[in-house]
Amino acid sequence: MDQSTDELDEGDTKATVTDCIPSFRGRHLSYQRGRRVNHPETSLIKIEGVDDTAAANFYLGKKVAYVYRGQKEIRGTKIRVIWGKVTRPHGNSGVVRAKFAHPLPAKSFGASVRVMLYPSSI
Repeated sequence: MDQSTDELDEGDTKATVTDCIPSFRGRHLSYQRGRRVNHPETSLIKIEGVDDTAAANFYLGKKVAYVYRGQKEIRGTKIRVIWGKVTRPHGNSGVVRAKFAHPLPAKSFGASVRVMLYPSSI
């Protein structure tokens, strides 16, 4: 299997950059809310495979990326990223709170986010 990426057969698929980055998938559930007021600066993220507060504590301080496509090409690509950081757990079901550089748009509710495994604390 010493093939370079230029010599791949039709059935083979090329590895993308996101395949090489150690990360977990998550979903953007909602903004943090009270009874009457939304707090869009803080988003609630459900990470796959995390079902309790103890497991969620591992992800504190980790980077979160919301990747989306814009309409115009900027710097040669239409793909954009909004970066954030996991700040603390939320409740007992493994949901975490994350603050992003810019609040995530409401159309991203239910969308996929990537939780990176850095910065590492071990």
